[in-house]
Amino acid sequence: MMRFTRSKKGMIGSAIVAAAALAVSALPAQAASTETQGVTATQITLGISQPTNGPASYGYNKVAPAMDAYFKYVNANGGVNGRKIKLIVKNDGYKVTDAVNKTVELISRDKVFALVGSLGTANNIAVSNAVDLAGQGIPSLYVNSGFSGFANKSTYKTMFPLFPTYYMETKVLGEYIKKNFPGKKVGIIYQDDDFGDDALAGLKQAGVTPAASIPYASLSQSAATAATWVSKLKTADAEVVIMYGVTSAAAFALGTANALGYKPQWIIDSVGGVSATLQLLGIPAPLLNGVITSSFLPTSTDTTDEYIKLFQTINTKYNVAGTKFDDNVVTGMNTAMMTVAALKAAGKNLTRSGVIKAIETKGKTFPSASLAQPQFSTTSHVGYNGFWIGTYDATGTLKPETGKYKIYTTDSGSGAVKVSTWKRPAMPAKGLPK
Repeated sequence: MMRFTRSKKGMIGSAIVAAAALAVSALPAQAASTETQGVTATQITLGISQPTNGPASYGYNKVAPAMDAYFKYVNANGGVNGRKIKLIVKNDGYKVTDAVNKTVELISRDKVFALVGSLGTANNIAVSNAVDLAGQGIPSLYVNSGFSGFANKSTYKTMFPLFPTYYMETKVLGEYIKKNFPGKKVGIIYQDDDFGDDALAGLKQAGVTPAASIPYASLSQSAATAATWVSKLKTADAEVVIMYGVTSAAAFALGTANALGYKPQWIIDSVGGVSATLQLLGIPAPLLNGVITSSFLPTSTDTTDEYIKLFQTINTKYNVAGTKFDDNVVTGMNTAMMTVAALKAAGKNLTRSGVIKAIETKGKTFPSASLAQPQFSTTSHVGYNGFWIGTYDATGTLKPETGKYKIYTTDSGSGAVKVSTWKRPAMPAKGLPK
């Protein structure tokens, strides 16, 4: 049984109502419903909304350039059925109203064929509602969010999440905690919206009851707010702490706790637990020693992985000069690869409905770097379904718990957590989907 949740937090405020009104008035009648908008004989235009600056941008601002680098690589190798991909990037600052406004620009002014990789749970919910993506048939491919509700095809007909859900992640982490830290008091810090709600629900399903549950409003993270988190965790005697938020929030939590002498066992979600970004935000690598996190992609330092080796080569040749290769780059390139697979599978007569059908009917077989299998079908838009768990060493390098990737799969409901037996297919020649 799948769980689809819709929190009311922040979703019915005046800002979103205003954004919705602006979006509807800004979209020209019927313009965005054109099946082939953004497609010419030689080009496919795609768009992404994400923060390129501001407190939530760290790490995430590398995703779109990495996507674009992979698209440039594909273009240099013949494109998609003879067409080159153009990616237009808009900065929304991780703000809901800006995400809606920038998406309207992408659709009505830039005439994109589809949205791809747009960041944020609240942002994508607001965009879907305000712009009426489903009603207008506009694909929103592989959104950068693990919100379980996006897999609900009846509500989000044209939207496809790619990441395993936050609900799945905390179910897996909850089982891990029960096995490895029995009897320890658990605390959780979480972003107070559908992002965090999913995490709480998954933890509850796993049978873990936190001694302290500490919400924080999106973009409110700071050293001062982190100090209040630490105070509450200390009061609750929390020995294991789950940090469930973006990377900047995780950095404030780790740094402030260390400064205040509070040293629990930290477990950071896959969203916030990116070593390179945490270090960029001032967390020294030795402070990450022992921190646990989860992932569904091979780590960016795993040079034995064929996808990682390809992405490193593409990063050097096609990405912005000087871009350090890390997990955010891997995420962006993997998203781009899955996008190319969908566009190719839709055929030469490319249409929006054709792309949606291609993912629903063939998406489970698309090549990607993920160590968990895509689950797309004609009845559900569930993406990947599992995670592996690892621990950072003193150099900030993430090591799998058993020395090798062990994928735990589950669902966003009451299904069990199981060890996966699925084997990732070999990478297609030159990393180009067929």
